Amino acid sequence: MRMALLLAFVALFIGRMPAHAQDAASWPHTVTSPNGATVVVYQPQAISWPDQKTLAARMALAITPPGSKTPILGTIELSFATATDNATHLVTLTDPKLTSSHFPSLDTAQAQQVNDRIAAALPTLQLKQVPFDAIVLSLKELPQTVQPVAVNNDPPTIFHADSPASLVVFDGDPVLAPAGDSGLKYAVNTNWDVFFDPAGNGTWYLLNNGIWLAALAATGTYKPVSQLPAAFAKLPSDANFADARKAIPARPVGASQVPSIFVSTRPAEIIVIDGPVQLAAIPGTGLQYVKNTASDLFFDKPQGRYYYLTSGRLFAAPGLDGPWTFASNDLPPDFALIPPDSEHGQVLASVPGTSHAQLAVLKAQIPQEATLMRADAKLTVSYAGKPEFRPIPGTDLAYAVNTAFEVIETGGKYYVCYQGAWFVGTAPNGPWALADSVPPAVHSIPPSSPVYNVSYVNVYGSTPETVTYGYTTGYTMGYVAAGVMVYGTGYYYPPYVVPGVVPVYFPYPYSYAGSVWYNSASGAWARGGTVYGPYGGAVTAGRAYSPATGAWAHGAAVYGPYGGAGAWSAYNPSTGTYAHGSAAWGPHGGTANASFYNPRYGVSGSTTQNANAYSRWGSSTISGPNRTVNTASASNARGSAGAISSSTGAAAAGVHTAAGNNAAIGRTASGNVYAGADGNAYRHTDSGWSKWNDGGWQPMKPPTDSRSPTADRETLNTGSYNQLEQDRFARSQGGWGGRQFSAPEGRSYGGGGRFRR
Repeated sequence: MRMALLLAFVALFIGRMPAHAQDAASWPHTVTSPNGATVVVYQPQAISWPDQKTLAARMALAITPPGSKTPILGTIELSFATATDNATHLVTLTDPKLTSSHFPSLDTAQAQQVNDRIAAALPTLQLKQVPFDAIVLSLKELPQTVQPVAVNNDPPTIFHADSPASLVVFDGDPVLAPAGDSGLKYAVNTNWDVFFDPAGNGTWYLLNNGIWLAALAATGTYKPVSQLPAAFAKLPSDANFADARKAIPARPVGASQVPSIFVSTRPAEIIVIDGPVQLAAIPGTGLQYVKNTASDLFFDKPQGRYYYLTSGRLFAAPGLDGPWTFASNDLPPDFALIPPDSEHGQVLASVPGTSHAQLAVLKAQIPQEATLMRADAKLTVSYAGKPEFRPIPGTDLAYAVNTAFEVIETGGKYYVCYQGAWFVGTAPNGPWALADSVPPAVHSIPPSSPVYNVSYVNVYGSTPETVTYGYTTGYTMGYVAAGVMVYGTGYYYPPYVVPGVVPVYFPYPYSYAGSVWYNSASGAWARGGTVYGPYGGAVTAGRAYSPATGAWAHGAAVYGPYGGAGAWSAYNPSTGTYAHGSAAWGPHGGTANASFYNPRYGVSGSTTQNANAYSRWGSSTISGPNRTVNTASASNARGSAGAISSSTGAAAAGVHTAAGNNAAIGRTASGNVYAGADGNAYRHTDSGWSKWNDGGWQPMKPPTDSRSPTADRETLNTGSYNQLEQDRFARSQGGWGGRQFSAPEGRSYGGGGRFRR
């Protein structure tokens, strides 16, 4: 009788597994039959995942017949085809194939019948999902097939101040355009309001948080002014100059209100400390952190060195005045001991050898894919003047410099990488069609080239009607160096400027000037609390080119110390004007109001985890309809995850933010059952491991227990114990990749410039 019921329930639970995405990602799954039988299916435990396409896994099953209080526990091993969603950090499992089954309480004939029934029922299995991190953390050895990139890890200029200060970054020498008919000029290659008065002894004016400062050179020294030239009253009455007009006339300010101004014409960083350095210990380590700064700044007393994290890189110096050197490949061992649930736990993703760093590296290898219709994909490329190309050293390729689009020329053909897809044409202006292949030389573009990122976009398949493209994180500025993910190649790519009465300015993305760090919870790069990276995204994504006016748009990310922004500049040659959009943030969150998409590298500022370079491809045109992404739902870039367990066997994962906000998701004791590699089912509680045996849980001793064996306590062998412990860690820690947390208040990252729009 029990055997017949068991076979019926095996078929029942396979066919009734929930299909809803939320249910499919929640483990364990419990199904109740019409006659009262229940079956519990526990979360898969990864065995291997070659190429991140086929997952070999083991699972524990518990089947309780109606009227019985004792379940029948067993394990199965099977394989799945996998598809990884980088937006949700969930892996969808399909095409299950049974490898073996183990039900120790059944005799050989019964076990074979169960095995055959499971194998027959598996094709009806509905979609299931497992957290990406849980799979990877279960693996004995994390796949490391990605090769390090020859990035430039030379430190940028790192300023520091112990009183209010701002960093003004120009992308090269100031590029000036007329400010209407006022007689003034303004800098278009910075996110700050910077004006030049040629009639006023060549004076430069800077607007900083409502305060006007002036200097005789663009690089300073800036001092407050209480009176502005009359020309400022003639600034155009448009959105470009709205902030400047609000600050006219200049208001007198006290000395205590005036910040120090640091200026750089190359990417740079700034550390602002509120007074003298105040150090606090990091529990469990010999490290200290500087608690009166928003920067990730640490101090190692034995070495007497400061460590500063930015763009995924740790730099070290004997003092805040430098000299700074790259240190990610030579960190004190205590960095790996920083508690994951501490305020600075996010630094672990940038510490070589930690599971957090290994996860980040593996995520970088998972492509984001999209299939596009040939008939619907359309593209128009504009240039400032006649198309101009420059050779890419070490290749037979050339790239266009006077356009915001990434255009590559080789062998008389032209290729455009746009929003994660390749187009091909026989002329620099097209017409363009989706490309079925990428020239092999594209993959030899060196990191020192400003179009290096396109080498991470590939063709994954094609039919007469469609082409499938995919990109990995190199396309959106994430690269592997020193065993960790770093942001940007570290090279500075000077902008291309077309001179004229109204110069045209084409920037490239920065590796610095933004206080960028890796958010392990989302797998994205965060800049000042706004997420950039593998999900691309747009605040309000629109066309980057207007055929009616010939206008083009581009993006850049720049910052100062008390707020930040991703800026979009657009130049319209028909009117001779620039327009700027922005996404700005500060101590209490952020706002977004940009209306241009950056075709240069597929991202345009703040985003949630639910957008990527392909999400804005509409059904009829390549650019698609405008789409607004709510930045309030973005993952907290400063959050960190942890796990706890209770005496009942229940577990919980939690998040703690820098502002003290907390959230948690509980996992009951029923989620603590695991499939052992030996075919037995095991359970973990605060009392340790137990094995299911003859209808009950038998306590087990860990192999490290030196006590003599007892009749009621068997010793786990080392291999089984290590495997179970790793799977337990994976299950408790690995479910956070797709969670979202609100941005914390009370702490700011990034810059203080305001944006003309």
